[in-house]
Amino acid sequence: MFLYVSLHLIFSFSVMATAEFTKDLCTPAFIVDLDIVKENAQAMQERFQKIGVQLRPHMKTHKTLECADIMTAGSRRCIVVSTLAEASFYADNGYDDILYAYPLPFDKVDRCAELSERLALFHIVVDNQHALQELKKRPLKQGKVWKVWMKLDCNNGRAGLPHFDSAALQLAQEISEAPGVELTGIYAHCGNTYACEGEEQIKDVAQETTTLTLQFMEKLKSAGIHGPKSSIGSTPSCSHPVPDMAMLSEVHPGNYIFYDVQQSLIGSCRLENVAVRVLTRVIGHYPHRNQLLVDCGWTALSHDGGGRLPTGYCIIEGHPDLKLLSMTQEHGRVEPISGKLDFSQFPLGSLLSLMPYHACATAMMHPVYFVHSKGKITGTWKPTRGW
Repeated sequence: MFLYVSLHLIFSFSVMATAEFTKDLCTPAFIVDLDIVKENAQAMQERFQKIGVQLRPHMKTHKTLECADIMTAGSRRCIVVSTLAEASFYADNGYDDILYAYPLPFDKVDRCAELSERLALFHIVVDNQHALQELKKRPLKQGKVWKVWMKLDCNNGRAGLPHFDSAALQLAQEISEAPGVELTGIYAHCGNTYACEGEEQIKDVAQETTTLTLQFMEKLKSAGIHGPKSSIGSTPSCSHPVPDMAMLSEVHPGNYIFYDVQQSLIGSCRLENVAVRVLTRVIGHYPHRNQLLVDCGWTALSHDGGGRLPTGYCIIEGHPDLKLLSMTQEHGRVEPISGKLDFSQFPLGSLLSLMPYHACATAMMHPVYFVHSKGKITGTWKPTRGW
């Protein structure tokens, strides 16, 4: 029922598909509405300032310096990254207090050590004893200690030790007792919010994750382990925080800076909050199969979201009757959801504006973002790449 209502709202959302300032861009092009980005950032900052919880924004969605400055309000402190390429990129540009939120890969221990020795604060995440042993083999120089967050699985089902498993408390104890290592915090990701349908379900998952994390913090205290921080996060849960989240130390959402169609479907945001689009040009008319060909394939949009929307892999802005049916590497096929296509509405060379299902995956496809504000291109952002 929620999906039906959401789609009804989506298809009633109509804006001008393209604007004059986009006509000279080489397509496919990834464009970012700077004003919406700033609004999204400010809303999240104010939300957690109000309840007294530290916001540690995740950089994985955009991977740019300019957007990071907006998300941190210019402080260049207290961020999360998903790759060491990101960590090095931000460190090279004056950022500190960086948390590498990925179960420690053993081939990257030396790179993590270099960042730990170079920065005032560089944090890593572990969820197994073997990783702890690797840290013991590589003591840090200059009297520094490894800043370690233990990953806790609070029914998300990706990485981390299950919250109910005695091995979780055992590993936390071993980390806290290891020489040259500090148990800095407990880190949980409530990515299971992405299966929700509406705000109430999102809040239920946020509450469960918060409760289980706080219960684990009490277990640590009972075991004589005092001082570690607690952090949970996902864009849905942080867009609709529950009161108990005020008892956490930090939260770490990321996608909120752009949002996307998926976030609007599950109830994290409204379509008006989505800050990014992919521009594509019509490059072919094929009346015999009732289709347009566009210059946007999966290398410009990603294959995320296929089957979730009546409009295919995206929303074609201003044209709720059109569907991006399929994509090859560099081409997309567009056809009407029903009826015959009026090709005169879509001359060869005309632009279509695609609202992506998953902004993180789509942004990853582009080496440059075109940033606009109030009807003008104001600059470009270049994301870092690699692992």
